[in-house]
Amino acid sequence: MGNIANTYYPQSGRLVVLGAGESGVGTAILGKDKGFDVFVSDLGTIADNYKKSLDEEGIAYESGQHTEDLILNADIIVKSPGIPEKAPLIKKLRSLNIPVISEIEFAAQYTDAKLICITGSNGKTTTTMLTYYMLKNGGLNVGLAGNVGKSFALQVARENYDVYVLEISSFMLDDMYHFRADVAVILNITPDHLDRYDYKMENYVNSKFRMIQNQRSEDYFIYCLDDEETMKALPRFEVKAQQLPMTQDSKVEYGAYLDENKNIKINIPNRDEFEMNIEELSLQGRHNVYNNMASGLIAKVQELRNQSMKESMGSYVNVEHRLEHVAIIGGVNYVNDSKATNVNSVWYALESFSTKIVLLLGGVDKGNDYEMLRDLVRQKVKAIVCLGKDTARIHEAFEDDVEIIVNSSSMEDAVNIASHLAEKGDTVLLSPACASFDWFKNYEERGNKFKEAVMAL
Repeated sequence: MGNIANTYYPQSGRLVVLGAGESGVGTAILGKDKGFDVFVSDLGTIADNYKKSLDEEGIAYESGQHTEDLILNADIIVKSPGIPEKAPLIKKLRSLNIPVISEIEFAAQYTDAKLICITGSNGKTTTTMLTYYMLKNGGLNVGLAGNVGKSFALQVARENYDVYVLEISSFMLDDMYHFRADVAVILNITPDHLDRYDYKMENYVNSKFRMIQNQRSEDYFIYCLDDEETMKALPRFEVKAQQLPMTQDSKVEYGAYLDENKNIKINIPNRDEFEMNIEELSLQGRHNVYNNMASGLIAKVQELRNQSMKESMGSYVNVEHRLEHVAIIGGVNYVNDSKATNVNSVWYALESFSTKIVLLLGGVDKGNDYEMLRDLVRQKVKAIVCLGKDTARIHEAFEDDVEIIVNSSSMEDAVNIASHLAEKGDTVLLSPACASFDWFKNYEERGNKFKEAVMAL
């Protein structure tokens, strides 16, 4: 049973779950259902709704500490993707040869559902949500999990889906070993989270390519021919799955490409051809053409009808905090792109607009290289309003490219400043390129504060 042979990991005994967020609590419930003695440990505070779930299920837990005596006696550990490999506790567990795996790896043992797995430095949430929307509309019994939606483990425990669409981050992949994707998608690879990979791009790329480990000849691998890092890395890996490349710059026999009339063409062996003009897509911008190509290829693999695919690709509405339209006030368009926590996401956002932009940028800098934004900033950005404590690098990066760069003291302050700098027809864009942890709990809170500040204008 399951997508992993059950011989790799203990199927009973003590399961310790590190981290009591969505994935951790879901794992604990699945573990309990499978007969493990489960203990959950979180170094931070556990949110009330998760405490309630653990109490209702009768699962033992601790918060605000990791008690080693209760952890090092585990037969198997499932850790939150947020805990780095360098953490002393993880090092200790590794030295004791206790398996430390991710929620996805653990839960995949207990489901026979098809697993469609999407990763990439940018666009993965949009592609995951669009794919889920298409498959659901196409009549499939489909679940949504990974970085989005409800915990995969919880759904494996308590729901019964034939297919899962999983958004997978590199941090999750780092703790996945025997898991197999029926369809693996690598959208693109650009520098991100390098602090977790010894600041070596190759380590990060290797992490992303764990998506295709264990794939077989009947599986599919979707990737972008136009993405430099992907193409550079591809020869280093043995690909057993059927390859479906996507491109906007050339033509391919099998896969997806853009023809001279701006039609997306999708061809997969033994399926009828799909064609749709990019003007008809609900999500506009060059990056969204790739997102639609990837989702379209997945839909074709799952044998959806062309008509159903077209309807979905023409009607999908983007996720909250990702290029989300907030309001037009005094002729100025306010857009919330709080989910853009790296430079490449901001590049995509800037590329989507033809108007002049007042850009809200900044937060906790993860070693960003702003060079790739320079051309777009020169062309489109009339002013930058800096957020967060870490603003020196933004000033340094763009002082020669933008006339106005100002600091702000809060989100309300930033939105007020932006509203004075913007003129009718401009766009005020929150697309921070940074993590949010200096002023906010997470990017959702940051996005919500932006929306509140806009609505208070």
